[in-house]
Amino acid sequence: MNQRLQILKNWLHQEEVEVAFLNSPENVYYLSDFLTDPHERLMGILVFKQAEPIFLLPSMEVNQLKDTGWKYEIIGYADHENPWDFIQVSLEAREVTEAKAVALEKEVLSYGRSESLLQFFPKARVRSVEDKLNEMRVVKDANEIEIIKRATKMADYGVQVGIDALEEGITEMEVLAKIEYELKKKGIREMSFSTMVLFGEKSGDPHGNPGNRKLKAGDMVLFDLGVVLDGYCSDITRTVAYKSVTDKQKEIYDIVLKAELAALEASKPGVRIGDLDTVARDIITEAGYGDYFPHRIGHGMGINVHEFPSMSHLNDGILKEGMIYTIEPGIYIPGLGGVRIEDDVLITKDECETLTKFPKELQIIE
Repeated sequence: MNQRLQILKNWLHQEEVEVAFLNSPENVYYLSDFLTDPHERLMGILVFKQAEPIFLLPSMEVNQLKDTGWKYEIIGYADHENPWDFIQVSLEAREVTEAKAVALEKEVLSYGRSESLLQFFPKARVRSVEDKLNEMRVVKDANEIEIIKRATKMADYGVQVGIDALEEGITEMEVLAKIEYELKKKGIREMSFSTMVLFGEKSGDPHGNPGNRKLKAGDMVLFDLGVVLDGYCSDITRTVAYKSVTDKQKEIYDIVLKAELAALEASKPGVRIGDLDTVARDIITEAGYGDYFPHRIGHGMGINVHEFPSMSHLNDGILKEGMIYTIEPGIYIPGLGGVRIEDDVLITKDECETLTKFPKELQIIE
């Protein structure tokens, strides 16, 4: 049994939980090395305190699962078949027909599917398995770190492509298309999230939508993008000026950069997670822009681009070696525009390593 499944199995013993059902593609991938999107079809892994695990998935994907080296029972079902009927047969064959406790992904598993599973264990109390999976996934192993480092290099490249595409009159969507086209030529099939390219006043919306806004001299240009590589994500934001920059724009940029560098400097093992947000937020607030920094300092990153932990000032968790997360302060002024600078950060034995390497000094693109 692979180490991750064994750790989960040990947790079931410790917590006196008979069975756990993992349904999210991300946790399934983490436990099995099988990455797929089943769309509306049911897929999941049943992990037992006593018996060997079961992998349930559409039959059209069974061969791909076998290619990953999965060594345990596989239940493949066709679209006209009821997967829960197959689960019932397997549970009876394993004599797993009673349970005092069942662990589910409460934040992911639909109410209807939880009802279907719990019909087999009507007396069981329901436990959440998310906390245990978050604890496991938050510290990356050497292989995960190597993949994410390669993904961050592709994110750096995407920013450079975007900057190289800037010319007066080009639209946000045209620049976005160039970025994703060049990344696909490098073998990237999927972005971590919807790529963001925002010009001028539109950069003042933290989650703005690219459109047909044309680039003109004096615009700030915000790029926010990331790629998925071998199942793991990257995420970078850079803001540049086109042709010229006003004193106000430069002031905002310098404050955000100061806040970002301070949060990076504070990123060390043993530091309270919420303190990173506080360090950056205090700098922005003292400069008079606290009301224009509406989001947390960052988020965990790995198989999901946004995953545990949330890097807000309320988080009392502690930074540990092997954690990867973002640092991304910003100032956004409606009607004027905004600045965000974001890096992906790895906690090492004694300090941190910034994985995204694209320069952060203010660039004025001619």
